[in-house]
Amino acid sequence: MQDTIVTQRDGRYVVPVRAECRNNVPGLVHDTSSSGQTVFIEPMGVVQANNDIKLLKGKEEEEIERILFELSANAGDFADAIIRSYQSLTRLNLIFAKADLAYSMRASMPKINDRGEINLKQARHPLIPKDKVVPIDIHLGKDFDTLVITGPNTGGKTVTLKTLGLLTLMAMCGLLVPCADNSELSVFRRVLVDIGDEQSIEQSLSTFSAHMTNIIQIIKLANAGTLCLIDELGAGTDPVEGAALAIAILEKLREKHSKIASTTHYAELKEFALRTEGVENGSCEFDVATLKPTYRLLIGVPGKSNAFAISKRLGMDGAVVERAQQLVSSENRQFEDVVEKLEKQRQSLEKQVENANRLTAKANTEKQKAENELKRAKADAEREVERARREAQRIISRTRAQADALVEELEKARKEKEMSAETRSKLRRDIDKMEAYADPVKLKNTPDEEYKLPRPLKVGDEVLIYDIDKNATVLAPPNKDGIVLVQAGIIKTRVDIKNLRLLKSKLKPNVPKFASMRNVPSRMDVRPETEVDVRGQTAYEAVAIVDKAIDNAVLSGVSKLTIIHGKGTGVLRREINQHLRHHKAVKSQRLGTFGEGEDGVTIVELK
Repeated sequence: MQDTIVTQRDGRYVVPVRAECRNNVPGLVHDTSSSGQTVFIEPMGVVQANNDIKLLKGKEEEEIERILFELSANAGDFADAIIRSYQSLTRLNLIFAKADLAYSMRASMPKINDRGEINLKQARHPLIPKDKVVPIDIHLGKDFDTLVITGPNTGGKTVTLKTLGLLTLMAMCGLLVPCADNSELSVFRRVLVDIGDEQSIEQSLSTFSAHMTNIIQIIKLANAGTLCLIDELGAGTDPVEGAALAIAILEKLREKHSKIASTTHYAELKEFALRTEGVENGSCEFDVATLKPTYRLLIGVPGKSNAFAISKRLGMDGAVVERAQQLVSSENRQFEDVVEKLEKQRQSLEKQVENANRLTAKANTEKQKAENELKRAKADAEREVERARREAQRIISRTRAQADALVEELEKARKEKEMSAETRSKLRRDIDKMEAYADPVKLKNTPDEEYKLPRPLKVGDEVLIYDIDKNATVLAPPNKDGIVLVQAGIIKTRVDIKNLRLLKSKLKPNVPKFASMRNVPSRMDVRPETEVDVRGQTAYEAVAIVDKAIDNAVLSGVSKLTIIHGKGTGVLRREINQHLRHHKAVKSQRLGTFGEGEDGVTIVELK
């Protein structure tokens, strides 16, 4: 044996044997080594076994073919569903790819129309890096159908055309476009473009010839459903002839009702846009001081090429630049001067608008803050009202329970027909406690214990409720427990005498009951009044004010007086009307009608 291994040749198991010993091993020779020193012999003892293996492999392959055929037949029953699933998968893959692209570009979905109207807001060229691109606003097809874009080289004119065309095609392909919300694009039947230098030595085409070849095809295909984008229209030939040819091309395309956007340096096209209805000027802004374009598109303003300023800033001899300016015709200089003046005015107005917008934004912010504060105050007031309502409900519930208990005790005493002094004293104390508890005015601050009333309180005295800093009028003298009945506004309540301060300024002067004479004001001293407002006053104060107003009205010769007492609980209206019925100067009285204040006012006719 050459090696103690078993190997295969042509799918049959053999053993390697030295060439000189091959006669010692009976069997079939299947192969020899490349050196000829080894032969691969199939021993006779395994020939039959190899034959069996060969037959079994053949049967195995037949079985595999049968299984695959059966599986293929079964899969064929689902062929239609598989094809539909594959098509759905490809559509979903396309949708997800569009969404991923839109997310990376910060794109939005524009409004689509078929009227040829374009209104792009903050549009960005999708192939310019996001941190470098300058958004532009473009509108075309509504107020005008032709846009002539002028401005210096490297100012962004061609990029504007490419942005307009590329975003239109993206929208027509169902892609979201990189622009602000509420932008609008139109579906066109064709987008015809001539951008770039197509000169060819092989085809004997110059720059001008290449442009004209494209424009000839554009004119043939243009119609009402076409968007035409032409860069440097009429360039590459004599300026006079080129400008005239450019105007003629624009007029021909407009006759076919196409939407057109074109760039140029010709002043003749600027004048054409100024004097032709439906044609608008546009310009790419350029900062001459820094020799850097701002890449902003300004629609409605013709631009300047700024060739002289740029050349001088780049180092051109001043004498050469001045000579060039002298060679320019006076008409062109006047036109450029007008354009420059308009540009300065536009920049000034733009700054003013920016300042006004900033002030408006600040005012809106302050307004929003004020509205928030008002909402917060209303919410706090509502919470306080709700808290007071719950507290009042709790006081009412407890007072009702105490009142029920007192009624039961009184009923019990009535049945017994006799009530001891101790029982009466206990009932009186319970009633005082109930009244004190039901009092809505709570002591919030500890009264000044050192304060002493200068004299005992009398009915009609003006006092200050110390803890709530509220003026009130004494309605009843203090009882034996030191509780005084007072009226604060429209509320009658009982207050501890320690919580009251006598108002010295309100002390009534000691006037004799019967004065020998009194001062009567004359008509010269009285200012005529036809309206008196007593809202917020007590009934006693309101009657006094009304009485004085009637006297003044009579002295002034006024025959009609309007008393504003409000609706409220009706106390003021009732007391005032009761007083007016017995007043000698009153001829008649009635409540207000619709438009006069209705039940909130009383109209008095004086004698």
